[in-house]
Amino acid sequence: MNARARFDAAAVHDKNRIVGQPMRDTMGRVRKEIGIQRLLEWAFADECAQVDFEDVGTLAQGYGRIGNAGRMMERGILGCKVDGGGRSYPDADADLVAAAVAALPEGCGGRSMAVQIAELARARCVPNAMIGAIARCVPIAWRQNQHGMRSATQVIGREIDCSGRKVKRYEVLVCPVTYTHTAADIAKARRNYLQWRLALLELRQTFVIYNNLSRWSLSAALPAATPWQNNV
Repeated sequence: MNARARFDAAAVHDKNRIVGQPMRDTMGRVRKEIGIQRLLEWAFADECAQVDFEDVGTLAQGYGRIGNAGRMMERGILGCKVDGGGRSYPDADADLVAAAVAALPEGCGGRSMAVQIAELARARCVPNAMIGAIARCVPIAWRQNQHGMRSATQVIGREIDCSGRKVKRYEVLVCPVTYTHTAADIAKARRNYLQWRLALLELRQTFVIYNNLSRWSLSAALPAATPWQNNV
């Protein structure tokens, strides 16, 4: 079954929480059910897992490339274990999660999305979908007089009116404006949110298919598909 067919067949729910009751699978492993977003937060925020893109020279700044397996191989080459530091390695399941994130296909955003997923999981937040944002054209400045608040204007020239018996001179005024939350900005932010959610769905399906986590069983829980529609 290809990725699109798996996406269409996936059951999607908006709640995302750990279910307290442990579950025993067909292999006898006792695992707790967890949503994909919470799993990512556990791996990157709680266990401090790192995205590993494997090839040197193409790494995002601040992300390591050596997982537990890589460390064991390097120790084998070195012939000893370096003693020092007080930081423990991430859980094996967290390393699997980080590896799956690093291997995201280009159709789901590739490496740039992998870095974004890791950063958001560490911060325990979701992409900014500009919920409630409305495209507006507003004055750059305001001024107040006896009639209340008015938009500030500026003179760009002077005109002469000779149509009447008297020559009239008057100033040409304009109101400088700016655009806040343009339609393009809102659309870009929401496309990014939807791609992030699609990447989470791809990761969830990967763990459901491979079934290789020892502590967790993936639930169907996913972040809301269109959270901005509840605020229209």
